[in-house]
Amino acid sequence: MNNSSAHPRDVLLGAQAGAVVLPVCDHYSGVESRMRKSLALQAEMTQEFGACVFDVTLDCEDGAPVGGEAEHAALVTELALAAAPGMRVGVRVHPVDHPAFAGDVITVAGRAGHRLSHLMVPKVESADDVREAVEALNAAGAEAVPLHVLIESPLAVHHAFEIAAHPRVQSLSFGLMDFVSAHGGAIPAEGMGATGQFTHPLVVRAKLDIASAAHAHGKVPSHCVVTEFNDIDAMRAAAKKAAGEFGYTRMWSIHPNQIRPILEAFAPDERQIQMATKIIAAAIAADWAPVSFDGTLHDRASYRHFWQLLTRAHATGRALPSEAQAWFAPGVS
Repeated sequence: MNNSSAHPRDVLLGAQAGAVVLPVCDHYSGVESRMRKSLALQAEMTQEFGACVFDVTLDCEDGAPVGGEAEHAALVTELALAAAPGMRVGVRVHPVDHPAFAGDVITVAGRAGHRLSHLMVPKVESADDVREAVEALNAAGAEAVPLHVLIESPLAVHHAFEIAAHPRVQSLSFGLMDFVSAHGGAIPAEGMGATGQFTHPLVVRAKLDIASAAHAHGKVPSHCVVTEFNDIDAMRAAAKKAAGEFGYTRMWSIHPNQIRPILEAFAPDERQIQMATKIIAAAIAADWAPVSFDGTLHDRASYRHFWQLLTRAHATGRALPSEAQAWFAPGVS
């Protein structure tokens, strides 16, 4: 059977390839003025890059004032509904054991479920919490809304593989600050910093376990925040470590200054893009049989890697060679 005309995404789909592809940056805001600015910036950068290059997650958990959870959920819902067409907008609700959780889901997912790219559920401890969130979404008529979950405790890290296995879960995020706090002072405050979070053994192990659990089930591991949002160099270094050394394919932003450094750190460079295009083109010409390229043997295992690289380049708005552009043209299958 000749597969030379088959699309790379169909030929290379498999357990080792991420079944879920998301923008590499997830930007959080919960204050009304900042939420509006975030949505406006998302639309502006979509025009600039030709693609929606970051998600906006509107925050009910930390954004809502105590006692004003219902009003905040209503505001978030209106903002999500008013977002520009084609924009990826999600919402972080309260944890499943919080009194406001049910109201959040009914208001946000019940009214704007058709508009949401995802619902983020914080402080997920086990697969039971995931099932409870799914039941609430389904009861609100939002059966198609994907779940993103926050892993924020040692117990949650222990259950990460089981959590990632749930078919409704798209992404696992690491909640650094709560994870450190959950250790009762055993991890110093430096473990929450831009440098210490990559060196303290307990934090490093948690990051690696979460990334591994996500990849094991074809889901997206999303790296935690860097709170030093005015230190762009620290932000850039952290993003590069997350992408290059810890296996993360997505990262949180909590300030507009952090979005572009994340996009840059997670995007392939020009040399990688050119090489990946040539290798995939050679694979297509060989009907996906093994090929020799610059003295190195490539087969479907490496083809998958280079296709994922091109997919990430496209998702980060990088310029692609004309041959590669055709593989991402609307309607191409």
